[in-house]
Amino acid sequence: MELLLGFAAGFVISVVTAPAGVSGAVFLLPVQLSVFHVPNPAVTPTNLLYNVVAGPGALMRYARSGALRSPLAGALILGALPGVLVGSTARVHLLADPDLFRLCAAAVLGPLGVWLLLPRRESSRTRPALRRRLILALAFGAGCVGGVYGIGGGSLLSPILVGAGLSVAAVAPAALLSTFVTSIAGCLAYAVLSLTAPGDVAPEWALGIACGAGGLVGGYLGAAIQPRLPERLLRRLLGTLAIALAVLYAIQSLT
Repeated sequence: MELLLGFAAGFVISVVTAPAGVSGAVFLLPVQLSVFHVPNPAVTPTNLLYNVVAGPGALMRYARSGALRSPLAGALILGALPGVLVGSTARVHLLADPDLFRLCAAAVLGPLGVWLLLPRRESSRTRPALRRRLILALAFGAGCVGGVYGIGGGSLLSPILVGAGLSVAAVAPAALLSTFVTSIAGCLAYAVLSLTAPGDVAPEWALGIACGAGGLVGGYLGAAIQPRLPERLLRRLLGTLAIALAVLYAIQSLT
């Protein structure tokens, strides 16, 4: 019953988040803690395992349209990959209590979500492209966070890059590809760390795979409907997700 519930949770979450380029692991983390009672820090590699299993669903759909062949995807992976290794090591050896991070994440994501929801005037002027160094730095920071909490660096990068002026259509596939690659690296890192570190470091394999299987199907469906959704609706979806995550993290850290 638990595995069936995990499949359903992964499916529903991915259908909603994949069109905006956000990994379903963002909202799977509190589900694991509250519903399935996965112990710390095993909840983090279980989330990363979910990303690995679920990721190909949306990515296969984006690959068919050629959306994955972009310089943005390469830059996000290049920056986030070392970040997730740093974050994984810090999670096991330094960061036992996630409450402080959740408050910091809420302080960043909340205003960012409000910013994305604010009405914008259409302008004929194009915004300057973000510098590659800035993208690499943002990706590294998001990779560190993804390694610590297993939420996928793209979940933080997506609203930031869209808020900076990039289109959701360009950001979503690049962010999901970055999340997929860094999650593989994170799973390998936790597998190695579990050999020497005390406590529940290894992922809950059965639950992670079951949730990921649901996310695999849901992510493919979510990516399929993305081209049919208007840019404004996707921005609102991303803003709402950011605010919801901020509220969720604030409540969890305070309670």
